Amino acid sequence: MDISSNTMLITGGASGIGLAIAERFLAAGSQVIVCGRREDKLKEAKAKYPGLHTHVANVASETDRAALFQWAVREFPKLNVLVNNAGIQRRFQLAPGIQSSSDWRDIQSEIAINFEAPIHLCGLFIPHLLQQERPVIMNITSGLAFVPMALAPVYSATKAALHSYTLSLRYHLSTTPIQVIEIIPPAVNTDLGGTGLHTLGVPLDEFANAVFERLPKGELQIAYGFAEQASRASREELDATFARLNQER
Repeated sequence: MDISSNTMLITGGASGIGLAIAERFLAAGSQVIVCGRREDKLKEAKAKYPGLHTHVANVASETDRAALFQWAVREFPKLNVLVNNAGIQRRFQLAPGIQSSSDWRDIQSEIAINFEAPIHLCGLFIPHLLQQERPVIMNITSGLAFVPMALAPVYSATKAALHSYTLSLRYHLSTTPIQVIEIIPPAVNTDLGGTGLHTLGVPLDEFANAVFERLPKGELQIAYGFAEQASRASREELDATFARLNQER
């Protein structure tokens, strides 16, 4: 992938991995638009990186996704890169079951943001991307797509689903100019799931720098650390890692 001279949209780009990706593409000479649910976080990102373009959108909402697409291609007709990064991680026990409608709404929102939104946005943007130079769809999954963390069951399941979908998407677009890239992070020290939950994760800059060293090499699947090990593990190794990962919690 050419990391310069792109016009790109990053969902969930106001903080964490999304903002780290935005920062590096900006520095490489690309035009970057980030969207997110919280206007205050977007303003903070804009203040830190004045070259960013920002837009408030809740990708859990079908209506917001459609409006985001219409706005993005209208305001940035040369947009050639879509980065599906937005994600939430909730930790909870399955054993009590669903106790209230609010429980289900939380689960439904996690599914919508992590899995429904990338599928819908890919479908919306593909016809536009086919008309662009050097088009790319980049999906951010997780090492937990291969070895689930039982305390984050929906997050793990949605990332596994997005990994599977990305493989199929790449197959379907293999005869088109659109590159389909999957980024597979390990636990990274961000506020995903809540402040302080990932302090033992890989430093954000370490992860982002490693990804940007490999993107120009044309790799279509870029994993790092634990995620790279998990993505290449045998069935026996995955079973052992699952037992160890979940015993530690």
